[in-house]
Amino acid sequence: METRELRYFVAVAEELHFGRAAERLAMAQPPLSRAIQQLERRLGVVLLHRTTRAITLTEAGSVLLREARTALDAVEAAERRTRRAAADQPRVVLAAKAGASTELLSKLLDAYAAEPGAVAVEMMLCGPGEPEGLLRTGRADVALLHRPYDTTAGFDTEELHTEQQVAVLPAGHPLANRAQLSLDEINSQTDLPLPRWPRWDGTYPDGPGPQVRDQTQLFQLIALGLARVVMPESLRDQLGDDHAIVPVPDAPAVTTVIAWPPHSRSKAVADLVHTATRL
Repeated sequence: METRELRYFVAVAEELHFGRAAERLAMAQPPLSRAIQQLERRLGVVLLHRTTRAITLTEAGSVLLREARTALDAVEAAERRTRRAAADQPRVVLAAKAGASTELLSKLLDAYAAEPGAVAVEMMLCGPGEPEGLLRTGRADVALLHRPYDTTAGFDTEELHTEQQVAVLPAGHPLANRAQLSLDEINSQTDLPLPRWPRWDGTYPDGPGPQVRDQTQLFQLIALGLARVVMPESLRDQLGDDHAIVPVPDAPAVTTVIAWPPHSRSKAVADLVHTATRL
């Protein structure tokens, strides 16, 4: 298979409409349809169920969509990292969620800068879910991720820190004065929906909660009585008097990890990882 064919198929599989996919790819619809048919013949499988009303993915099509995204991300990452390796000034790009692991990041950057042979570190502070995508597509060389919220499959990782979670509620909420809460009690609060964070590919999961892209937006929604959240305890320092914080003992612990591509041979990445694990 060629990367061109994979890009064509991903566009059709995501749009589930040949016309929209062709527009997205800036090409005519007939050659796009022929390319998908040729791909199906070569693979010997049906990738799409076509009717006069709709297009749906077959089981084989769902598998190829998943694998094609991974393959295209790998190609994109290879291009970016190759160009970065040829730059006159060596650097390492570190991605992290804005507002998270602030103390750890500060210590890590200071400690790495003091290492012999340290190179410039370019920080990419971004929204929840985005560091994983930046690492997969080669925009970042290394990232701080948070399990179980981030997926670390396909990366090498070292665990750095584990912490418990707390519920963040509006200060005047009936549960705000409780000594602790269970996940069942929190999830039963239909008056306060959970926020929907973007996945690493930029799409949002379905649900009734508000779409949020950063923690400033989230904290304001909570203060206004429009959302609730369960989040790592270390973020309590960013909250004001209009928020209530209640421990949630049965919530899964959050583990901060430093992650990098398993095939990386970058000395700068290795040195940064070693510094992080020492901290």
